[in-house]
Amino acid sequence: MTVLGQTAEQKIRTRLAYLYGEDQADSLLTELEARIAPYKAQLTKTGFKPKWDQEDVVLITYGDSITSKDNSAELANLKVFVDKWLKHTFSVLHLLPIFPYTSDDGFSVADYRAIRTDLGTWEDVNALSENFELMFDFVLNHCSRVSLYFADFRGNRDPYKGFFIYEDHTKDWSQVVRPRSTPLLTEIPTHDGLRHVWTTFSADQVDLNYKNPNVLLEMIDILLFYVAKGSRITRLDAIAFLWKEVGTSCLHLPQTHEVVKLMRDILDDMCPEAILLTETNVPHEENISYFGHGDEAHMVYQFSLPPLLLYSIHSGNTQYLYDWLKHLTPPPEGCTYFNFTASHDGIGVRPLEGLLPKEEMKQLMDDMRSRGAYVSTRRNTDGKDVPYEINVTFFDAFRNPGHQSAPWQAARYLLSQTFALCLRGVPGIYIHSLLGTPNDHKRVEVTGSTRAINRHQWDMDELEALLEVHESSTYILMREYQRRIRIRRAQPAFHPDAEQLVLDMEEGLMGIMRVAASGQKIIALYNFTKTFRSVNENTLKALLGSDVTQWQDLLHNQALQHEDGCLKVKPYACHWISVV
Repeated sequence: MTVLGQTAEQKIRTRLAYLYGEDQADSLLTELEARIAPYKAQLTKTGFKPKWDQEDVVLITYGDSITSKDNSAELANLKVFVDKWLKHTFSVLHLLPIFPYTSDDGFSVADYRAIRTDLGTWEDVNALSENFELMFDFVLNHCSRVSLYFADFRGNRDPYKGFFIYEDHTKDWSQVVRPRSTPLLTEIPTHDGLRHVWTTFSADQVDLNYKNPNVLLEMIDILLFYVAKGSRITRLDAIAFLWKEVGTSCLHLPQTHEVVKLMRDILDDMCPEAILLTETNVPHEENISYFGHGDEAHMVYQFSLPPLLLYSIHSGNTQYLYDWLKHLTPPPEGCTYFNFTASHDGIGVRPLEGLLPKEEMKQLMDDMRSRGAYVSTRRNTDGKDVPYEINVTFFDAFRNPGHQSAPWQAARYLLSQTFALCLRGVPGIYIHSLLGTPNDHKRVEVTGSTRAINRHQWDMDELEALLEVHESSTYILMREYQRRIRIRRAQPAFHPDAEQLVLDMEEGLMGIMRVAASGQKIIALYNFTKTFRSVNENTLKALLGSDVTQWQDLLHNQALQHEDGCLKVKPYACHWISVV
């Protein structure tokens, strides 16, 4: 039986020849087809909807972000919560790594095909898909030192003895781009004595050797396993570091892009509704290179968005955000952006390179430190440690320094979240952003990881109690956030592929117009300052093609405030203006 279509087969053979040489291409193609054949029938029955639309909104969560004292499986607890509170708000659940691990809150995977016993079973994962589609993390750059792969490698045993990389620690590796300040190479005892293995992220996270084609075959098998288990969107974690070549930066190498394209070819042929999302916390132009020519990732993260939003609201200066959005090129056909403001990681500052002056970046980090944040570092090519990300919850990033009250905190926070909802692409919302979770300094002390500040574990009973009290800040914030998401999901103009126009506004204001294929137009207006701002009504009339009397603010029931031919925008206000 033919597994791949003829066109896909030709593409994949060409990519295998590029990666491993013409002499291995045919035999590797045969091995690959044998690997993927068992998934063919399963992948035709996934039931995924085609690509995306305006109803797609992703909730990002750990399997144990909400815990219970009754010893039930944590995924079962999550299901109870999301089914009760979030069923009509989100369409997709992004489950951060749910597999057995040894460190980094799941990102040092010990077994790619099993579910952590405290979380439950694959049946619990499947139960979540009753009301939501699913997104899995695929940690394919590295795995745990306790994995079976690594045990065979250390013992020089088949089948995994060639799965990792030995290197000479005395060589100059300074040209390798680092995301951490820890050593690139880690000494380990092996069957052949002490050796040094490649560890981009930590001594417990050992990089896989993609120069060995058996590694690629195994990882493709796992990718299809995840899709068959219900992963409509699969996030390729730390993909930029995948391929290593001595004498290079080992970042974004052509072979890495070729691997992503190969995975895309396979999915396009076997399950065209499945989506690949690349995670590359790097400067913007490097980040969007993973679209390829529309033949690589279906989605890329908008990594520049979170820090630019944070800076713009704190400073009231919208110029850098405007410049970035104004020059943001539309994704290739069949591709889109993944818009987020916060995740389980920190707020990356590398994506600000080339967008924000260094002195402004420094001011932003100082402002965040005064609000309880940490700034983690990475090792630069000159051997110096430089800022890498800001560790803070996005809600507490808007409180006042120290323990002062913050009267504008909720308004500024909702501005940041509402702005992200209007942009071209699919929104991804971290559960702690939805709940307005404050900084968890206690978890940082317990774990020793500054990223833990934004990885709070809510007790189910405590959270439910807060959400039952309608006067609680948690209830008020979540309900208002949900209301805005639901409004967004009903608007054709917010389809991820709908046209986006960045409007010319006075400093402190941002205006985004979205235009649906059906003709619906929405002008999203935002005031990034604590003073009133004005917008000339004639400007909006020309864009909307209608008189003021026909305008409707989708976010608010009350009439828009007008004065002397201008629309008055309150401090930190958000308006989505459409025609009745």
